[in-house]
Amino acid sequence: MILTGISDEAGATADAQIHAHQKLGWNTLESRFVEVEGFEKGSIHEIPQAAFDKFAQQLDEVDITVCGVGSTIGNWAHSILDPFSITEAEIGRCIERMQRLGSKIVRVMSYAILKEGDDDAPEQHKEERFQRMREIKRRFDEAGITAVHENCMNYGGLSVSHALELQENVPGLKWVFDTGNPVFNADRSKPKPYPRQDPWEFYQALREHIVHVHVKDGRWDAGMNECVFTMPGEGEAQIERVLSDLAANGYDGYISIEPHVATVFHDLDEKNDDPAAKARAMFDSYLEYGRQMKAMIARVTSAG
Repeated sequence: MILTGISDEAGATADAQIHAHQKLGWNTLESRFVEVEGFEKGSIHEIPQAAFDKFAQQLDEVDITVCGVGSTIGNWAHSILDPFSITEAEIGRCIERMQRLGSKIVRVMSYAILKEGDDDAPEQHKEERFQRMREIKRRFDEAGITAVHENCMNYGGLSVSHALELQENVPGLKWVFDTGNPVFNADRSKPKPYPRQDPWEFYQALREHIVHVHVKDGRWDAGMNECVFTMPGEGEAQIERVLSDLAANGYDGYISIEPHVATVFHDLDEKNDDPAAKARAMFDSYLEYGRQMKAMIARVTSAG
């Protein structure tokens, strides 16, 4: 197992992301969003070319490589009703930049869930989703890059049965399993009121297709109707159980931390009157999360 992290969880800026990984002794990172000096924060495959070139040069200078890219392709902000040309353009830009970085894994999703009021729409256009996912996979395959689908807030993350349906209709599809996502995602295969998903059940169903892992942990607070994110092993994600099973089955890929402890990436309404304090909290919690994950991986690998 190779420990790394989704670097924007350590901080928005390129400098903060690089510094955090240096402090942890990691020579690789997973890139998602980055703020390069002189430019606004954005997706690694959508920032201006000059910003990307500057970031790539910074990484080269400190010998840090990019193991994977957390793309926005087909994610929870993209509708299946949008023209596919939007996705095609994203794929083209993403491939070009990943080839410059030498990166071989790209996170993708199967588009946002269509809603009618507070409920899921009866029509989710699943055949269109399957067709697009096959084409996304094909394009990345041809470029020598593995597209990995995440069990997140998208069609393939609705439940284990939805994930397996997607797998059946996209032959050879690989997955990035996020340990924490089932904790807060509703299981749409069950009757209402939907229970939360079972992390171990989801992991077991996908195990043979998993080639990348994201780690976050948390507890579902029914009263608040939200997930309270925790340090690894303190929540309901069964991280150590999953990692032990991965180790026992010879998993030798990346384990990428995504703490969410100091910042909730998807909470667009989050407010903080002290940006400097927030940045310090992100950085420090990222380092502590990484250290705790090092200790956990040492336990599970030595036990095997």
